[in-house]
Amino acid sequence: MLELLFCSLLTIVPDYLYRRYRQGKRLGKEITFYSVWFELRWGITACLMLTIGLITVIFYNHPSTDNAAVMFRTVPIVPEVNGRVDQVHLGVSGTVTKGDPIFSLDSSKQQAAVETARRKIAEVDASLLVARAEIVTDESRILEARSALKQAVDELETKKELQRRNDDIVARREIERLETLVAGREAAVAASTASKTAAETRIASLLPAERASAEAALAQAQTDLDKTVVRAGVTGRVEQFTLRVGDIVNPLLRPAGVLIPQEAGRTTLQAGFSQIEAQVMKPGMVAEVTCMSKPWVVIPMVVTNVQDFIAAGQVRGGEQLLDVQQIAKPGTLLAFLEPLYPGGLDGVTPGSSCIANAYSSNHELIVSGKLSTGRKIALHAVDAVGLVHALLLRIQALVLPIRTLVFGGH
Repeated sequence: MLELLFCSLLTIVPDYLYRRYRQGKRLGKEITFYSVWFELRWGITACLMLTIGLITVIFYNHPSTDNAAVMFRTVPIVPEVNGRVDQVHLGVSGTVTKGDPIFSLDSSKQQAAVETARRKIAEVDASLLVARAEIVTDESRILEARSALKQAVDELETKKELQRRNDDIVARREIERLETLVAGREAAVAASTASKTAAETRIASLLPAERASAEAALAQAQTDLDKTVVRAGVTGRVEQFTLRVGDIVNPLLRPAGVLIPQEAGRTTLQAGFSQIEAQVMKPGMVAEVTCMSKPWVVIPMVVTNVQDFIAAGQVRGGEQLLDVQQIAKPGTLLAFLEPLYPGGLDGVTPGSSCIANAYSSNHELIVSGKLSTGRKIALHAVDAVGLVHALLLRIQALVLPIRTLVFGGH
């Protein structure tokens, strides 16, 4: 309507003023419905064509959409293991801080595993003490064996010396017996030394490795025990939390509830614009939005990012070929908008539906000096008609509550 009124100022109104005041024709006499159409047919046609052209220029260079919302992410509350709920720390809803417990599962099996791992560590420590005692025992045995060996060697050397002086004094059989005794005593020393070395090896290598394995098993068991307590991964608010003691929770089939992060839906608005405006939508464009949860308020925004892909064209590998004709809707161009000033989205409920306008600006191109005069005038006109779209947004913001509450029956 605004575009039609504006274009009529250039065509129909001047023609009417000329015939009324220049030619002296009177409304209702010479100027009738038939004469208006017959005499102003070219002006009416030009008015309609200019209106269509103006609307096209406005909507192409200054995109608008009703598909805008303050979307937010949710975090499903699921445990990492299956189990039966043993304790619930929240009601149906509530605020949680990162790390706060939400609910606990039955942990008797995990506690038993932790206790078993601790007992294994105590067993290894006891084995370490026993091995150290064995070293002391082996050292005593080594001293005893070496003393016996020295005694046997001294006796053998004495017998040999006597035999050397007089062959008839010491029998050959006695010398052989002493040599066998010395060999046995040497073997006893070697056995005691080997036993000590084995004990030292157990203390230095085997028992520390067994203790490390036991500590790792304890850490794993403690981790499994900790998994039975589901904690908040982020600070936020839990909603629709109907889990109660005795329920079975499965991480794949049954989430326990939904956790909404504190900053979710507070900083960014998502808007889906028509694909035909893909060449116009650029990061840095100034935009304005009005939302249903905050009526009669126009929020200045800025386009921070434009998604390079349109969701309607995504495919997933399968056993059947995809027919493009199956895509019912063409899809929209997703743009991310952030408030131009801090706190711009304060008071806007996350998830609220909004109406968004984006305004293209050719100021830098105009002042660059690279354009002709006609081109500059055209771009000035394109930027100027953005005022019409801004006015339309404010009219929409004004009538939105009335249309929803009165005519919408809500």
